[in-house]
Amino acid sequence: MKTTVVLFGGNGYIGRELTRQWQQVEAQAEFWVVSRSGHNDLQAANVHNLALDLTDLAAVKAALPTKIDYMVDLIGRPDADTSQQLAINQAPALVMQQLAEAYHVRAMGFVGGKLGPKSFVALKASIIQRLRTSELPLAVVEPTLVYGADRHDSMSRLVPLLKIGGLFNANLKPVTVATVAAQLLAKLREVGGQTD
Repeated sequence: MKTTVVLFGGNGYIGRELTRQWQQVEAQAEFWVVSRSGHNDLQAANVHNLALDLTDLAAVKAALPTKIDYMVDLIGRPDADTSQQLAINQAPALVMQQLAEAYHVRAMGFVGGKLGPKSFVALKASIIQRLRTSELPLAVVEPTLVYGADRHDSMSRLVPLLKIGGLFNANLKPVTVATVAAQLLAKLREVGGQTD
């Protein structure tokens, strides 16, 4: 049976790399990439891009396949407005959890964070605690600043400075997109009962 993977926010740099790496391990896997835009630079017959409001449980559920093995939330960014920060980060995670439980997936995945505004890091930690209340297995990675692949924003300019800081404090050491994707994939497959 083909593995079916749903990626919330999977058209970002981590999502595209996770999809690429997963395809190398399981060439027949099917990916349903759900985002607001539905735009994805990664195009393949087994990659289905959906433009949906990730806070709308009914709309997301109606667009998904009937069998899902893994659900992964890759969405995350800080926002100065507290209500916006909750809408961006927490709301999709809760929709993912509800759907994952309804579909009895093998495992859920989530990307937390160790670096950023204190409110953002605390929110990510509280979401992880909430997801861990589920009976479903959860794979979590908590990177610092993620760089490489096709990430070229203002934060990526901090990489040289953080590499130096990372020599003295592991919570400052930046990590590559490929490393984050590989760690998340390995954890998902492990907790989902898939071993090579």
